[in-house]
Formats: sequence, C-alpha cells, structure tokens
Amino acid sequence: MRIALYQPEIAGNVGAILRLAACFGVGVDLIEPCGFVFSDARLKRAGMDYLDHVELIRHPDWDAFMAKRHGRLMLMTTHGSDALHSASFKPDDILLFGNEGSGVPSEVAAICDARLRIAIRPEVRSFNLSVACGIAVAEALRQTEGLPK
Repeated sequence: MRIALYQPEIAGNVGAILRLAACFGVGVDLIEPCGFVFSDARLKRAGMDYLDHVELIRHPDWDAFMAKRHGRLMLMTTHGSDALHSASFKPDDILLFGNEGSGVPSEVAAICDARLRIAIRPEVRSFNLSVACGIAVAEALRQTEGLPK
C-alpha cells in the first residue's frame, strides 16, 4: 500500500504524513510541483528522524507518476461518491490525496478507481490533510491486515 500526495502545498503536512508512513510502513509518492521548497526546515522538523524509515519517491509531475504506478488509485476527496468505511481495500492500493487548496483536477479524479470521502459533520468543511491521511491509511491497513504488529 502507498500514499500519493498530489502537489502538496504545506511542508508541515507532508512532514507529518512522512512520519505517519514510517510508523505504518507504507511508501509515499510525492507528485510535484510542491508549494514549498522540499528541503524546507518545517518539513524536516515535522518528519523528524522518521524520514530515514519511509520509502519516498518524488515524481516531477502527474505523467511521471502514472508511468510508474502499480495498483488501484483510491482518491480521498470531500467530493467522494462513496464512504471510506464502505470501500474494500487491497494491499497494493494507492491512496491518493489532493493538495490542501484545491484537491486534484477533475481529469485526475475521473481516472481514479474510487473517489472516497471520510464521514464528517455537515457544518464543517474538511479534515487537515495529514489527519485525513491517517484515518484513511489506518482503515485501509486494518482491512488488509497490514497494520504493524
């Protein structure tokens, strides 16, 4: 299982997601361009010493990512047609997260195998990116018996 981040904008979120990935043992695909300089100190501070424990692949753009991807693309989006808890995950799925400001373009969403939403109260807009990532990855790993022992 992998996490894919589409053109993330906030270094702290990426750092927190890299730490999450290290703790769960999942790889991360970073689809550039990013909204920050990748060596940004905030990224390093949030990721701490966990960065050495995660497989990170940086892709210069969407086409480069698509040329190397394996597994289904499971998009997490506030505009999802299906609930996260009703999805059936596979161990080689890629959980795709759009950027903090605008998500993913409609043409990217259209080619995903699923568009999933995390249940939230109607009076609020969305989870923070790293929080949403944690919820989705934990559920996907739980279903596929991939949680660390």
